[in-house]
Amino acid sequence: MHLAQFNVAHLRAPLDSPALADFVAALEPINALSDAAPGFVWRMKGGEDPTDTIQHEYGDLLLVNFSVWESREALWNFVYRSAHLDVMRRRREWFHRAAESYTVMWWVPGGYRPSLDEAMARLELLRAQGPGPEAFTFKDFYESSDAAYLPAAAEVRK
Repeated sequence: MHLAQFNVAHLRAPLDSPALADFVAALEPINALSDAAPGFVWRMKGGEDPTDTIQHEYGDLLLVNFSVWESREALWNFVYRSAHLDVMRRRREWFHRAAESYTVMWWVPGGYRPSLDEAMARLELLRAQGPGPEAFTFKDFYESSDAAYLPAAAEVRK
């Protein structure tokens, strides 16, 4: 089993604005760092350019990040024990504070690539029902042996 992680952030300004220039400048090196990190499996990309963001139908100021990792430890090490942490510490400069859960994790079989719709459904599940085996966080984590993998977003706990 691999660990899928999805997070969203509401931008304070459009990506091409001067207010987000430092964030945009960090995209390429941080994406390269994640892609080379031990335990990294896959990352949804927005295009061929390293600074292309994932396009979606949820609004221009909602930035999404979506990846799959071999383990909780691998993801933790990238998030909190790499240069990613320095960028994350500045998130209040670029993103609004979230009033609800903005990150979710769940287990997927090796080789499976979840869809953006499934990721949004998992985040909505976490927001509606709190953490459980199908949608959880670092703080309220479920091991893969506890997880109930559901292949389609429509089948995620209702």
